[in-house]
Amino acid sequence: MASKQTPLIICFWITFSFCVTEKVREKTARRRDTELTDKVIKHQMCVQGVPGVQGRDGNPGINGIPGTPGIPGRDGLKGEKGQCVTERFEDPWKPNFKQCAWNSLNYGIDLGKIAECTFTKQRSDSALRVLFSGSLRLKCKTACCQRWYFTFNGAECTGPLPIESIIYLDQGSPELNSTINIHRTSTVEGLCDGIQAGLVDVGIWVGTCADYPRGDASTGWNSVSRVIIEELPK
Repeated sequence: MASKQTPLIICFWITFSFCVTEKVREKTARRRDTELTDKVIKHQMCVQGVPGVQGRDGNPGINGIPGTPGIPGRDGLKGEKGQCVTERFEDPWKPNFKQCAWNSLNYGIDLGKIAECTFTKQRSDSALRVLFSGSLRLKCKTACCQRWYFTFNGAECTGPLPIESIIYLDQGSPELNSTINIHRTSTVEGLCDGIQAGLVDVGIWVGTCADYPRGDASTGWNSVSRVIIEELPK
């Protein structure tokens, strides 16, 4: 009985050893296959492929839900008071002037109006420039003084002061020659403010100087005399 079991046992152990060896070989082969597969996958993962074609832009998204209104801000500091500027739209300034001229006035009065020139003033906020040019003379035996001046509608200028010229003569003593008779072209010129718009009678007058006696005056002898009037912007 024992002799019959011995071959069976030997056959079992041979078969068992073979099976165990085959399983070990299968596991080793599987492990090698797994390691090889992992190496291939890792190698493929490390190699960078060719870039693909760039995609197109997507459609615009829909507007989101409006946000909640913020808290109102506080009032700022009060600013400084500004300046009030008023624009004035006026017509462009146009020249406005006039000349009156006389040939050989030969006016020998010592007191009174010599000549007059009427002028049309366009604006009340402008100034008048006046000029008299002509021959003037004064003579006397003792010290004397005469004054030539402008008037506007019969009154002297007050804006700011009268427009005038004077001639003073002092013979010195009765023993000296008292027949000096020199005629010289002279001028009376100035600006006057505060004259209203409209017709203005501009006159040239002769009179006395304060605290001096009157002499023998002459205006416009043997020559042209003229008055020039010009309206100027202020």
